[in-house]
Amino acid sequence: MKLLVIDNLASGLGEGFAYDFIRAFADDGDEVTIRTTDGTTDLRIFLADADRFDAVAISGGDGTLSTAAYQLADTGIPIVPIPAGTANLIASNLYTPTEPHALAQMLHEGRMMDFDIGEVTLSNGERCGFMMIAGAGYDASIMKDAESGKKLLGQMAYFTSAVSNALPQVATFELDLDGEQVICDGVGVLMVNFAKIQFDLPVLHENRPRDGLLDVVVLRTKDAFGLIPALFSVILDRGGDFPTRTDAFSTFQAKSIRVSAQPDLFMQFDGEATGHKTPFAARVLPRAARFVVTEECVKAYS
Repeated sequence: MKLLVIDNLASGLGEGFAYDFIRAFADDGDEVTIRTTDGTTDLRIFLADADRFDAVAISGGDGTLSTAAYQLADTGIPIVPIPAGTANLIASNLYTPTEPHALAQMLHEGRMMDFDIGEVTLSNGERCGFMMIAGAGYDASIMKDAESGKKLLGQMAYFTSAVSNALPQVATFELDLDGEQVICDGVGVLMVNFAKIQFDLPVLHENRPRDGLLDVVVLRTKDAFGLIPALFSVILDRGGDFPTRTDAFSTFQAKSIRVSAQPDLFMQFDGEATGHKTPFAARVLPRAARFVVTEECVKAYS
């Protein structure tokens, strides 16, 4: 097998998981090409000849993985997630092993599934992809403030940031959902593809990243404390109770979405804070990303 490995040295704790995986995977006759970045080199350069390989392994966090998946959209090139970031939510949603030998075995077994990708078009015309969640408002503030603490605190950095942002900016959102107009107030808006977030908690009752739609969630509280009842309902979902999300969440579905906010709010894509603000447009690219997956993943999404 010819395998291309992209290793983001700046992701997570920099523990070299990619090299443990390569040692577990490589066998007689295999060819492994490693390309490393600290986040400076554009991944498009590394992936320009990806069609020369049988698969591409991406070692890094959610931002690295979603960027690579977007660059490889609709090519049919299999992607192997190597969970080497802080939260690794995409890998968690894909039931990807976190042990290098199990990850190598997954690649050798060769199961593949295609998943939706979200695409955001910014106000300046720039386009970005996401696999998990893109949003504006409260979630973007959490991601921004968590950046400095991720090396030390790991996933707990997000919880600490959420507490410190207890009084987020309230805005009026104007949504265009496949031509239907919705206006509502809240502290944030989320475009959801994969639905499980930190600590394996589901934002939505169902995780539907292959249905050709994006779920749109508006956080309709005036402060972070108003989300506490919804958080409890999210926790109860893990037990199969499927309670309502209370009035704190308004949920919709659409293939094509336009979002504006008054005042404008900062955005995030798959946990990466950006300097971009609303307005923006989003659309779904149906089953555009091909991942190498476990049998558990196949059972979960078939």
